[in-house]
Amino acid sequence: MAAHGGAGHGGHDEHAGHDPEAFRRKFWLSLVLTLPIVATSHMIMDWFGYSLDFPGMSLAGPVLGTVVFVYGGWPFLAGAVAEVRDRAPGMMLLIAMAISVAYAASLATSLGVFGLDFWWELAALVTIMLLGHWQEMKAIGQAQGALAALAALLPDDAERLTAGGGAERVPVAALAVGDTVLVRSGARVPADGRIVAGAASLDESMITGESRPVSRGAGERVVAGTVATDSAIRVRVEAVGDQTALAGIGRLVAQAQSARGRAQVLADRFAAMLFYVATAAAVLTFVVWWVLGDLDQAVVRTVTVLVIACPHALGLAIPLVVALSTAVSARAGILVKDRLALERMRTVEAVLFDKTGTLTKGAHTVTGVAAAAGLTEEHVLDIAGAVEADSEHPLARALTTAAGRRGLRAQAAGFRSLTGRGVQAVVDGHGYAVGGPALLRELGATVPADLREPARQWSQRGAAVLHLLRLDDAGTPAVIGAFGLEDEVRPEAREAIAQLRQAGIGKIVMITGDAWPVAEAVAADLGLTAGDEVFAEVLPADKDRTVAGLQERGLRVAMVGDGVNDAPALTRADVGLAIGAGTDVAIESSGVVLASSDPRAVTGVIRLSQASYRKMVQNLAWAAGYNVVAIPLAAGVLAWAGITLSPAVGGVLMSASTIVVALNAQLLRRVRLAPRP
Repeated sequence: MAAHGGAGHGGHDEHAGHDPEAFRRKFWLSLVLTLPIVATSHMIMDWFGYSLDFPGMSLAGPVLGTVVFVYGGWPFLAGAVAEVRDRAPGMMLLIAMAISVAYAASLATSLGVFGLDFWWELAALVTIMLLGHWQEMKAIGQAQGALAALAALLPDDAERLTAGGGAERVPVAALAVGDTVLVRSGARVPADGRIVAGAASLDESMITGESRPVSRGAGERVVAGTVATDSAIRVRVEAVGDQTALAGIGRLVAQAQSARGRAQVLADRFAAMLFYVATAAAVLTFVVWWVLGDLDQAVVRTVTVLVIACPHALGLAIPLVVALSTAVSARAGILVKDRLALERMRTVEAVLFDKTGTLTKGAHTVTGVAAAAGLTEEHVLDIAGAVEADSEHPLARALTTAAGRRGLRAQAAGFRSLTGRGVQAVVDGHGYAVGGPALLRELGATVPADLREPARQWSQRGAAVLHLLRLDDAGTPAVIGAFGLEDEVRPEAREAIAQLRQAGIGKIVMITGDAWPVAEAVAADLGLTAGDEVFAEVLPADKDRTVAGLQERGLRVAMVGDGVNDAPALTRADVGLAIGAGTDVAIESSGVVLASSDPRAVTGVIRLSQASYRKMVQNLAWAAGYNVVAIPLAAGVLAWAGITLSPAVGGVLMSASTIVVALNAQLLRRVRLAPRP
């Protein structure tokens, strides 16, 4: 199992390689051996008022107790040796010292040196320690199960299409870039690629956290691990193995779970200090009780101090929160790359959004259609869509898509591209052209009055304006239609802004390289207020300075961008959040990746930051407070009042404190991160 804390003793790296199942087996066998030791203890018989006597009963404690010490205590003894070798004393060394002292005292008792009935204490102590470690490893294993779950998303084999048109089943590892695979309805996509034939609704929830299937057609990209829910598609492989988006997500999760934040460093230092405090307290306890003339109590109190001071709860306080928060966020399509970025997110005062591709879809759509007198909007859109059908220009695709959505089906012939000006084609025997101002100037066409006003309004909003011209041999081309095309605001962007305000973010900032009319129109559409800010006509190189300017005004800034041309600004911001999944998932400039491209996920990151920080503080307070109270009690400071703890009870309390910390961290699973549909 991968390490789940920071390096150093406090971070639980000493448990690397520990198998929860091994601890489970050791616990149950040790428990079986402990029961007869407890049952034959004279102390226990006196407590419960029963009597046992059979040949060899006196050997039950020494023989079975030695087996429990060696078999059950071996992980702790081996861990102690490793800590001494690494010069990083920690909890394993404390446990080993406790059970070793208990074993030595038990042997001495059997030889008549002490008057202690200690074998049952030793066996119970080792058994309880094993139970605590089993539950601890189980909890951390569940948290880190996100990595195993990601790996399980890939199918074992794939149907690769052959040159003859048939299909052969091959292991996924045998796929290469350029292969074409058949993904049947209900099957998982085996590798990243693009659809070359067919269309399907894909369940991408395991990658983006989005619960609703997303329609994907020819030419669109698909990601390994997603599921074709309703029909078969053919996919040309573009990335395999470690280059897939799924592998990138796995690397991010593993990196975040092993990262050390400020709270982890604090916990590590406290745990290191606790070892020396506990050792000093144990020595002082032994000396004081020895001086008081009670050597039996000196041994008992010393063992109890060593047991109860084991910093398990402290060592688990941060790593388990880290593991759980990164696993929970990954399932919601929020990939935490930098633990410090997540810790800082709760303190953010301003969220700066790059407009294109973040608040908007980054692709134009037809938002306005106007037709000349005597014609309908459907007619001119049908003609324009047919003329643009063979063009690869984004604006052309927007017109064709808009016509298709209305069920318009005109066919064009004789397509010709007019570089830098537009396109032309023949529809129903008539020549037509579609283009912008350059085409109008070249052809000497005049826009009629009934089209001029809507075109002006669209331009004021920053929309691109295209015109449809009818080309007749007899005279001047006639402008018969106009279209306004804008970068569409994401439907969820308005909700994202509202949620950020509810989360306490005082300032929303939008930055774009577009002209001011475009920026102001989008800002109004999003509901930005006077307290917010808009920066327009900003070059990519200047976005970094904009972030720095906000920080100079004392604001803690989170920057949300696409992670490519926004890289300097994402790095400069207190928290950088990159939008988008795919092969670019490991964007170096960001601390958090929003795989779903949904800006509402920013609020989820804030909630996660607040919740995980709250759990860290609660766990650290409990772990530290527990030791402050428990160590003096274990040393026997209240023995004068008849209040003492046995080593076994100390082990129960130590394990209980670990379980409290683990259960508290598990509450992170209740934090809702995914945007509501």
